[in-house]
Amino acid sequence: MSYIEDTGPGTGALPPRAFFTSDAPSLPLDGTWQFRLDEGDWGPITVPGHWQLQGHGSPAYTNVVYPFPVEPPFVPSENPTGDYRREFDLPAHWPDEPAALRFEGIDSCGRVWLNDVELGVTRGSRLPTEFEVGHLLRPSGNVLAVRVHQWSSGSYLEDQDMWWLSGIFRSVTLLSRPRGGVADYQLHASYDHVSGLGTLSVDGGMVTVPELGVHDLLPGKSVSLPVEPWSAENPHLYDGVVHTAVENVRVRIGFRTVAIEDGVLTVNGAPIVFRGVNRHEHHPRSGRAVPPEVALADVLLMKRHNVNAVRTSHYPPDPRFLSLCDEYGLWVIDECDLETHGFEKLGWEGNPSDDPRWTEAYLDRMRRMVERDKNHPSIVLWSLGNESHTGRNLAAMAEWTRDRDPSRPVHYEGDFDCEYVDVHSRMYASQEEVDSIGREHRHGKPFVLCEFAHAMGNGPGGMLEYRELFERYRHVQGGFIWEWIDHGLEQDGQYLYGGDFGEPLHDGNFVIDGLVFPDRTPSPGLVEFAKVFEPVRISASGSAIRVANLYDHVSLEHLRFEWVYEVDGVEVASGRLEVPPVAAGEAVEVARPDLPATPGESWLTVRASLTSPTPWADAGHVLAWGQSPVTEPTPVTPISAVELVGIGDALWLGPGEFDPATGLLTRFGEYRVTGPRLDLWRAPTDNDRGSDHPEERAWREAGLHRLQHRVAEVDVQEKTLVVRTRVAPPAKGFGMLADYTWTADGDRLRLRLDVTPDGEWPCTLPRLGLRLALPGELGAVEWFGLGPGEAYADSRQAARVGRFRSTVDGLQTPYVFPQENGNRADARWVRIGAIRVEGEPVFDFTVRRWTSEDLDAARHTADLKAREHVYLNLDLAQHGLGTASCGPGVLPQYRLHARKASFSLTFQHLDSV
Repeated sequence: MSYIEDTGPGTGALPPRAFFTSDAPSLPLDGTWQFRLDEGDWGPITVPGHWQLQGHGSPAYTNVVYPFPVEPPFVPSENPTGDYRREFDLPAHWPDEPAALRFEGIDSCGRVWLNDVELGVTRGSRLPTEFEVGHLLRPSGNVLAVRVHQWSSGSYLEDQDMWWLSGIFRSVTLLSRPRGGVADYQLHASYDHVSGLGTLSVDGGMVTVPELGVHDLLPGKSVSLPVEPWSAENPHLYDGVVHTAVENVRVRIGFRTVAIEDGVLTVNGAPIVFRGVNRHEHHPRSGRAVPPEVALADVLLMKRHNVNAVRTSHYPPDPRFLSLCDEYGLWVIDECDLETHGFEKLGWEGNPSDDPRWTEAYLDRMRRMVERDKNHPSIVLWSLGNESHTGRNLAAMAEWTRDRDPSRPVHYEGDFDCEYVDVHSRMYASQEEVDSIGREHRHGKPFVLCEFAHAMGNGPGGMLEYRELFERYRHVQGGFIWEWIDHGLEQDGQYLYGGDFGEPLHDGNFVIDGLVFPDRTPSPGLVEFAKVFEPVRISASGSAIRVANLYDHVSLEHLRFEWVYEVDGVEVASGRLEVPPVAAGEAVEVARPDLPATPGESWLTVRASLTSPTPWADAGHVLAWGQSPVTEPTPVTPISAVELVGIGDALWLGPGEFDPATGLLTRFGEYRVTGPRLDLWRAPTDNDRGSDHPEERAWREAGLHRLQHRVAEVDVQEKTLVVRTRVAPPAKGFGMLADYTWTADGDRLRLRLDVTPDGEWPCTLPRLGLRLALPGELGAVEWFGLGPGEAYADSRQAARVGRFRSTVDGLQTPYVFPQENGNRADARWVRIGAIRVEGEPVFDFTVRRWTSEDLDAARHTADLKAREHVYLNLDLAQHGLGTASCGPGVLPQYRLHARKASFSLTFQHLDSV
């Protein structure tokens, strides 16, 4: 059998060990190499990198299915193969010692030669491999050659819902390994939360920690002394050195103890709640070759948006990312480089997880992860992998891991019966199921959602209800949003997804499912996450303000509290709110500040922000806020019917001109307009398109995307214009009766819309409201309502009441796959140009330069072309978002059904723009 199809681990490698750098000489080999694909012409290529993103072949995306015939361990004979060559000289004074050649990641199988001597074969793409090369080195003219195959037996274990990309995509380094040096080491740094003592020991060398007065602590010896513990909320690290007589390794030590007590996962004696994300490694131009500064940007964004945990889906990340988690403070589930999801389509027949021929490959992958990452305090759980069903090989991985490192529990979602794991895990369980798990405490283990709230496109909706469950049940300990980033690949100024590279088998834009866009701009979903999972809850409690500390370990001493009092969206007073120290898990009530008596709708907003700068944010960064009403708005008094209806070639009523045949408004003041007409359609979101019974399919089958309007009567009365219509899809018997009643008073024009379902409606409604076409030159938008960002029925926690300004273009959310976006909720009024629309009392609105039909037809943002009009939607309601792209749909309370309804708007023409 060819080495490409061997089911075992790679060959020729040194035993796995911890990742570290030392004062021993090293030579980075990243940079420009020579490359050829399938024995073509040689040319330059960048390492780390993927050849498909450097002009050789094309990317391909699948979520579940393998892009080759499933007959393990065999792969196609037409197997793209890249040859890499790098010549290098040794630095002056390179020692005559053993040396290791370290590859941190080769996808998927690499065969390695140095100076014409074969070193061995690598398998396990996201795992390190080291070869002993000291005896082969020469002072100059060393030639390193690597043959990389896109497909190998290892590909069956790496079906991880991502782009299939090949090559040497992580760093390559030559390391001197001095005799008598630190071959490997393991730090043991536990913390006793009762005594406040940390206990330190080391294997593999002596350890010195000057800050603690520890010097030359010998292997096998331990010392206990008072320390400041490490947690994700206070990631205190002690600088130290692991050393022998000939080598020094700088280390950062975090004291912490992970345990499971009475079915609850604790760190340092306190239960923790994961407010986490799943993170694939992705960059829109370099794929999984993520530059260090971009990894840091990820961590900073996470911390600033109240993310406290990362699951490294579905493989160990670049080890430098874990060091960032240690330093900045993130809980980590470190996941093995393993997923065999494609076998699910075959009823799991042939799945390697229960095949003894693959046992060593499974164990090898786990060993290499655990040994590489064992010294990171941020890692609190080891994960065996993802979506590989179950079987003896996974059980063997768990047994080995528990024996090798009893300090961390073992996680794997696929062990549904919890036979060999320590944590009960599920993905995409509905809120109802999580509630059931919380009540029953199945398996008596901590419960986590390793994936939930699928963040594909506009959404996720329903995060608030998950948070409530995390807070209700002590052993329901949070979860990890799927996922962190949209995996769009940048080309010609736009982001591409599955199918855009001509691949015959693909899963479309299912790879576009993150809380940040491909350029790492936060999406509305991340802003919503930050609000839902904020570490401080600020709420009104009668005449007091309640401040609850939702941290697991730290008090609120690092925060300051400030308040702003606004009337009709305008600030009239502000100040500092004195909040005493509040311990983790506790709450306090403080007196509401004295506020001036003013007419109008008033709101008090209290913000909690950083008192001092941290490594991840400046002083003043807002971590949490709460808003409460002080005085209710004055009820809107509908305008009186004062103006007479003028009759001629057109109908006139106040500032409005109407078509006498259709009853449509055609002019408002100096503006030519069209509409408003009843609108029930929205461009379906990814979540609308999801599930076995998608809302989009029901809407299209009902014909809601092609409604037709019939004018039944234009009733001209003395001071009132009533237009009666029926709106219905073709070929269907049901519809909606829509009556428009217009009155006017001076420069104000009032519309009351009454809708009544006619016949039996078979589905929910995408939206219920009006659409109006305005002149295209209008651009500035101001409103009083919820903002500044978009909000929907089940995703609106991040929106606050205020007065906001933007532009039509600024109100668009550029989802990679175009879909409904940009809704602003609960507007009291909105102004566009000299047109002001006021609600009775509130309405939602969207405004854009293209129609919902244009948005529906587009597949990339570049497809959206501005029309000559601006289209304004004024809605009574929209259907919620949910997470049905992969998970539960819209909860019942957020579903929009066809019911009798009325809502009223007043249009006013203002003198100046």
